[in-house]
Amino acid sequence: MKVKILFFVSIVLLMVSCKEPEARRPKQQGTTDFYKEILAKNKKLNALEQQKLAYWISKDTLNTYITSADGFWYTYNKKDSLQTVTPKLKDVVTLLYDVKSINGSIIYETQQRNYVVDKEDFIPALQSGIKLMKKGETITFVIPSYRAFGVIGDGNKIKVNQSIKSTVTLIDIKSNQ
Repeated sequence: MKVKILFFVSIVLLMVSCKEPEARRPKQQGTTDFYKEILAKNKKLNALEQQKLAYWISKDTLNTYITSADGFWYTYNKKDSLQTVTPKLKDVVTLLYDVKSINGSIIYETQQRNYVVDKEDFIPALQSGIKLMKKGETITFVIPSYRAFGVIGDGNKIKVNQSIKSTVTLIDIKSNQ
């Protein structure tokens, strides 16, 4: 009798242990939630930065700032209403520009640069802003960090998430078409 029970138990164990292996399901990755959290945090930081810049602009009673569709503000220091030509794609412009912190301390001294419109790396907001200018005009741009050097800075003097101010004079436009 004991032999029959032992035989029966061994058959049952053998049948249970011989089933096919079941594939393991991969762990669910939490990347979607992570990216949503990062996006929400960045939106909050950008909104705070926008408020800070709007406050700073409101305190500057000497200048009237225009809000661009590209996420920066600008004011004309010298405007030319007679010129009609603005830089286009692949034009070579000669300009003078400086970079300052929002409180006015100099980050980079005034320097001259030749820039091929939309074909060279430059401060993103200035790439857009230069196309608003005419020869001889001088504009001061107030640029939030996400339209300047963003979360990495420039690796030199411009810090992480630093808003900047830049005064640009468009000296010349050479058509490259």
